[in-house]
Amino acid sequence: MKNFYLEIKHIDKKTGARYGILHTPHGDCEVPMFMPVGTLATVKTLSPEELHQMGAGTILGNTYHLSIRPGADVVAKAGGLHKFMNWDGPILTDSGGFQVFSLAENRKITEDGVEFKSHLNGDRLFFSPEVSIGIQEKLGSDIAMSFDECIPWPADYNYCKKSTERTLRWAKRGKDAHTREDQALFGIVQGGDYEDLRKMCAEELVKMDFPGYSIGGTSIGEPKEKFFEMIDYAIKYLPEDKPRYVMGIGSIDYILGSILRGVDMFDCVLPTRLARHGALMTSHGRVNIKNEKYKEDFTPLDDKCDCYCCKNYTKAYLRHLYICDETFGKRLMSIHNVRFLIRLVEEARVAIQEDRYEEFMKEKLAEFGDERGF
Repeated sequence: MKNFYLEIKHIDKKTGARYGILHTPHGDCEVPMFMPVGTLATVKTLSPEELHQMGAGTILGNTYHLSIRPGADVVAKAGGLHKFMNWDGPILTDSGGFQVFSLAENRKITEDGVEFKSHLNGDRLFFSPEVSIGIQEKLGSDIAMSFDECIPWPADYNYCKKSTERTLRWAKRGKDAHTREDQALFGIVQGGDYEDLRKMCAEELVKMDFPGYSIGGTSIGEPKEKFFEMIDYAIKYLPEDKPRYVMGIGSIDYILGSILRGVDMFDCVLPTRLARHGALMTSHGRVNIKNEKYKEDFTPLDDKCDCYCCKNYTKAYLRHLYICDETFGKRLMSIHNVRFLIRLVEEARVAIQEDRYEEFMKEKLAEFGDERGF
């Protein structure tokens, strides 16, 4: 496809963690990178200008949600998702598959696709590889995702095998339906927690020659060791010269452990969701801003953070805003949490280039404390 490729600039000599530049039609991004999630064409409470200031490279939009509201045709008439939401950087859209399987009621999976009810009003809807690709082409994202089944955890071997084989057939159908030369379509590796299925799925997707690959069906409730096993099972079969993406991870232990294994891209709603509930990631561990002890704490939230929130406001003020349910507090805390993860990955990129990623990772995990990485 046009103007899309990964340029590997350095590989950490001790761990194999990668630093590179992802070239896209809407600009270049350094990887590894954390991508904020803008489900409904907005990262909750944050403006595109603020995201740029925080160092966000690529942001996400959600195919399922945007197909319902405002509708893909509306976005297309606006000139595509970039113009619609006033974001001039790269955008990735997921396939809608995860939402179909996590939100939809009374779904029926067939070889053609999935019939289900809208989580909003109960309307009957249908998603297939062709439908998903068609919506994403109208949205005009730089990166689109193949339509797949997000296999639940745990699931038995026979279920996983049948589902993975269908996901591969769907990947082929989606690739055949995809027509935009300015949009990269990623394949998604499924297979549950079975090594042979992950291997089979990765190898078959590589034969289809996608511009990039995601490792799916992870971070859905499985233990941490299983998460990393599923990454390990798949990643060694993926091309070294193409981007690797793990969906839905936003805690520092999962992010740093994935980078260690050669993952380039990851996303999660976690930083903004936590912020709206008064939970904050800091260099000194978790902060629950609701705590009474912060009522008269007039120090910054994180003295090591360079975000707008930490440079201008105190814990006492943030607690006051939270207790009063003020939207400005949710905005400030979202700015901090998103910037915290972006800054973490920025520092990781420097450590990779200096061949000290393993030491950096241990230092950060110890600094934060082992609280499930958040």
